[in-house]
Amino acid sequence: MIISSWWDGLRRVLAAPAILAGTFVLTLATAVPFALVLRGALQGHLGRSLAAHAAADGVDFDWWQEFLSQASGIGATFTPAVIGFASTLGHLSGILDARGEILPIAVLVGVYLLVWTFLAGGILDRYARQRPTRAYGFFGAAGACFWRLLRLGLTAALVYWLLFAYIHRWLLDDAYGWLTRDLDVERTAFVWRVVVYVLFGAVLVGVNLTFDYAKIRLVVEDRRSALGALRAALTFIARHPDRVVGLYLLNALAFLVVVGIWALGAPGAGDAGWMMWGAFAGAQLYLLARLVLKLQFLASQTALFQASLAHARYTAAPPPVRPESPVTEAIRP
Repeated sequence: MIISSWWDGLRRVLAAPAILAGTFVLTLATAVPFALVLRGALQGHLGRSLAAHAAADGVDFDWWQEFLSQASGIGATFTPAVIGFASTLGHLSGILDARGEILPIAVLVGVYLLVWTFLAGGILDRYARQRPTRAYGFFGAAGACFWRLLRLGLTAALVYWLLFAYIHRWLLDDAYGWLTRDLDVERTAFVWRVVVYVLFGAVLVGVNLTFDYAKIRLVVEDRRSALGALRAALTFIARHPDRVVGLYLLNALAFLVVVGIWALGAPGAGDAGWMMWGAFAGAQLYLLARLVLKLQFLASQTALFQASLAHARYTAAPPPVRPESPVTEAIRP
């Protein structure tokens, strides 16, 4: 059932290309304003200097360090870690080390999550129905589920805050410090560091799974209570732990394959001309693959949930039907 749910989820994602295209456009549209701000900062610093020509031909690390020493806000994020695969590693390291973002980026992430919360209702409804719902049905489901998903999202935000504010500090600071207090071998300390990272990652995965299935139960079963959906999600996971964890691991494996391909083909510093545009196109393909996998997680989990409860064709509330215009009554005989 795990493999069949995974393939069924992929089929559902590919059967709704408009959702994939819409999420891709949303991701780009969210980043474009900040990219323009960064472009203005770089243009203002370079001007018509000789460094501008050197930067256009490749990477001038001396100029880069000079720029970072004077930059603030969005400009301060323009570090060497944004190049190629380093950006992926930096993002993962930021999550595991609980590093916060600067205010503009935090606002950007908040707006993106709010829009995603609105769209999630329509996305899950479309994947559950396994048939086109058109724009009216999609946004009707998105609007009907928005406030319920928002309440669930606020609950998730509180839980994640507790995890990073207390559990993360206890594991990565207190527990790790106690375990390595009398060690004099760096290799052993590194092993313990990996162990506490794995423990914290396992907690994150458990919380992520719980809220994913809570969203699914809330939308697919047309539930009104966010807490009731959360309780139902815990019940479902407890009754089918092998299926839930197995599907998550299969999705995680697909993610690692994509990341591995990106690691082998990610562009490095110094590319210019057509190489630069080729690297840009490759980065967009990687972004698209990441979005496919993000939607695949939701679609495959929805497929597993429906198959496990023996109602694979089960849908939420009937699709909304646009009422006829009053004008039609005037023209009817």
